[in-house]
Amino acid sequence: MKFMDNLALAWRTVRGNKLRTGITVAIIAFGIMALVGIITAIEAMNTSLRDSFSTMGANAFSIRFKERKVSFGRGADVKQSNTKTNRKERKSNTGKIITYRQARQFKDMYDYPADVSIGLNGARNQVVNFENKKTNPTVSINGGDENYLQLNGYEVAYGRNFNKTDVESGQDICIIGKDVAAKLFGSKYERGLEKVIRVGNNKYRVVGITKEKGSSSFLQADNVIFSTYTNVRQRYANRNQSFSVAIMVKDVNLMESAIGEAEGVFRTIRGLNITEDNNFYVDKSDSIAETFINLLGTISAAAGAIGFITLVGAAIGLMNIMLVAVTERTKEVGLIKALGGKRNSIRAQFLFESTLISLMGAVIGIVLGVIIGNLVGSLMDTPFFIPWKIISIGIITCSAVGITAGLYPAMKASKLDPIVALRYE
Repeated sequence: MKFMDNLALAWRTVRGNKLRTGITVAIIAFGIMALVGIITAIEAMNTSLRDSFSTMGANAFSIRFKERKVSFGRGADVKQSNTKTNRKERKSNTGKIITYRQARQFKDMYDYPADVSIGLNGARNQVVNFENKKTNPTVSINGGDENYLQLNGYEVAYGRNFNKTDVESGQDICIIGKDVAAKLFGSKYERGLEKVIRVGNNKYRVVGITKEKGSSSFLQADNVIFSTYTNVRQRYANRNQSFSVAIMVKDVNLMESAIGEAEGVFRTIRGLNITEDNNFYVDKSDSIAETFINLLGTISAAAGAIGFITLVGAAIGLMNIMLVAVTERTKEVGLIKALGGKRNSIRAQFLFESTLISLMGAVIGIVLGVIIGNLVGSLMDTPFFIPWKIISIGIITCSAVGITAGLYPAMKASKLDPIVALRYE
């Protein structure tokens, strides 16, 4: 038989067994859909995350407090050795927040070619009102100084940034993100300048509106309001609220020395002696992004495992179906061989059938996976994404599944004795 004849016959056979074909296609499609769908959503999140963190730059790092680890039993306050530095860590020394005085002192003492910003997280899940319009209760308010926006990758589109006078006075002024501005003032954001909005129970005068930064599944970067850290400290901070310090060096090549200098200054401020380990963390901006991305990578691996297991099950099911098909068509195979049909043609016919079923499942699964993955991504404000690499791998994998599953049944069919096959009941 010619190639097209084999293909046409395979298609007629597949189409003639709708229930059997449908079940097998559904199993394969489910495996591919799970794989492609999850990876599509994750890759869209990855792209969004990298875009969000890229604006912060690889030349930035931050200092935050080290949370207290809960310990039970004996030894809760025993000193432990840090093998990297040979310093001792007193567990009772962790969990100490970075106070307002310490943050201010660091900014005054840090003598390095770098910009320093003090930050303070305010309230989460706030409703913002202007006249008869209001946002969803998802807005965050954060406090900072005149360098805060720059070090966090924001630019002012309309209005102005904070100045030192604003920071010192702690007056009720704010800079709002693009999403908040769009919700309250529509497409003409500039109309929001100098307007008074209500954040929870507090009134703020809008002095600036940021450019769109873009949001990700983890960072609602434009659904935020900024005030000065002195104002946030007064309005929202509690006694256990810790300040943070962000540093951006002028030259990325100076990062390591800048971090070393920052650690030395902050250790002095925190009153640590030379034998004690740091009771604070130093985080690079890119390391934070990598943490999220590595987490997503783990999920991707899990999705791959799910898809692989499903495809193995589908391959076994497809092989069983093809073996049943060989048994059912024993007389047909015998007649073909009696009329001069060659073994290669018979093998090709059954391989075509199994591969065709597998590819049908692949196409359906890929389409559904891309749609579902992007629907999930859209709920998290990620851009539309098509994982061409994964699609290519999926098609190749399903082709391999079809060939592998159909190989043994095809070999069995090609080896049938035509006389015995024609007598088969």
